[in-house]
Amino acid sequence: MQLDQLTFVVEIAKTGSLTAAANNMHVTLSAVSQSLSNLEAELGIPLFVRSRLGATPTAEGQELIKKAFEIVNKTKELKELAASYSTTQTGELRLAAFPGPLLLAMDAIIDFKQAYPYIRLEIHEKSITQIIEDVRHGNTDLGLIIMFEPMQHKVSGLSYGRLMEGRMVVAVNRDSPLALRKSVTLEELRHEPLVLYDDEQLKWFMERYQSIFDPANLLFYTNNTAAINKAVKDGMASTIGLHFSFLNEPSIQNREIVTVQLDIPDRLPVYLAWVRAEGKHFPKASELFIQKLKHRLEQYD
Repeated sequence: MQLDQLTFVVEIAKTGSLTAAANNMHVTLSAVSQSLSNLEAELGIPLFVRSRLGATPTAEGQELIKKAFEIVNKTKELKELAASYSTTQTGELRLAAFPGPLLLAMDAIIDFKQAYPYIRLEIHEKSITQIIEDVRHGNTDLGLIIMFEPMQHKVSGLSYGRLMEGRMVVAVNRDSPLALRKSVTLEELRHEPLVLYDDEQLKWFMERYQSIFDPANLLFYTNNTAAINKAVKDGMASTIGLHFSFLNEPSIQNREIVTVQLDIPDRLPVYLAWVRAEGKHFPKASELFIQKLKHRLEQYD
């Protein structure tokens, strides 16, 4: 029995396919197939049922596959522990973030790479729903998301940690009468044209207060932040989001766009949070990045 064989088993179980496992591991399909056959022969039981639709764990193989996951994770943990005693920290961090938090985290990302230049960093901008799914399925090590407290059930199978509490704001053009206000109520936005980022959490917020907003004034949802910024800068519409999503936005810093706090009755707690797969080893690179991020976020408290 070899570690490579167990690594193939884990990847097959994650992808449900020998072909996908081979692609992810950058080896040939025949290498994966032969490795699995040899391991099954050594163990004396089939681990997967193979078909045109993919590979499904057998009843006998399920517990053994679970042990393979544990061994592979422990091996990664052992390597990272050994690396932690070295003066040169190595490893990999696959990070995914919602656009606002990603912009906010850029200083921490630069700090991280300067401190640990040999850690390979991969960054993706995605919606919160996509981040949660990618983390849950092991395609991303660490996610940065926005989380309303009642939405925590959406992260079943994940561990999360709060980084910063958020305040809901409306971002308006600098020439808007609302730009002079310290706060506005939702009722005062009833007839305000809005363009909003297309994400489940914000849609949930809008649905919660749908009786207040005039649906005719919701121009569109989009995941193109440049389009939202242009609509606000051109005075076509305003947008709603969390204050920390705008902190590093250039249009806010040069005062083309102004954020005004939303005065919301029965306000629900909302947070910037990190998420990772529950029950799995926490990679050292993720831990080091969170430390850098927390340090940078302290300046905004």
